[in-house]
Amino acid sequence: MPILRFMETASPQSAPQVLATFTDWMVVNKPAGWHSVQQEGSEGLSVEAWLRANEPRAAALEEAGLCHRLDLWTSGCLAVALTPEAHERLRHAFSQAGSGVRKIYLALAGKGLSNDGRFRLHFESRYKRSAKVSVGESGSAWSAGRCIWHVQRRGPGAHDLVQVELIGPGRRHQIRAGLAHLGHALASDALYGGATLPELGGPALHAWKLCIDDIEVVAPPPPAFS
Repeated sequence: MPILRFMETASPQSAPQVLATFTDWMVVNKPAGWHSVQQEGSEGLSVEAWLRANEPRAAALEEAGLCHRLDLWTSGCLAVALTPEAHERLRHAFSQAGSGVRKIYLALAGKGLSNDGRFRLHFESRYKRSAKVSVGESGSAWSAGRCIWHVQRRGPGAHDLVQVELIGPGRRHQIRAGLAHLGHALASDALYGGATLPELGGPALHAWKLCIDDIEVVAPPPPAFS
């Protein structure tokens, strides 16, 4: 069966935008600087709160139907369930390797990556609420994370535009920490030593494409990526 593609054109974004809606789930475009879920004791903007105010079918579900999360400064595709059954099905799919879910990102990475490559590294937090993830060449099976990349465009400055696909469910900070470990930290990723770009408030990472079975949804990247 051919892949069904859903894409919006790029536009200024101050709130989440619905990219595609299906029978019992949808995909929204999360802006950079928004939390995925509401933070306890925080008044920061969150997609969860936005969904509770704007999507009645998701409002009664756990985390307003969110099936996975993106970091605060990561923009792009977020899957949202609209029924309890879809919430359980999709959350299970996002947590399992070989489930038909593919997550493809765009990153502004420090220059010098080979045109194509891959890594398999191990990601562990030093303690439960550690801000930074430690990366190693070896470790337990549960800590392993894999990515493949392709350099889409060599930049004139300190960064290249890189397409990165997570293989499997993904580990916390996998792309950010993994590329930094290889010596190519993301632009404006202060936590992992990335060089600052004034137009970015945080790490230059965008959840560009979300593929679930025969459906592909594309979120237009923010202006800094072009």
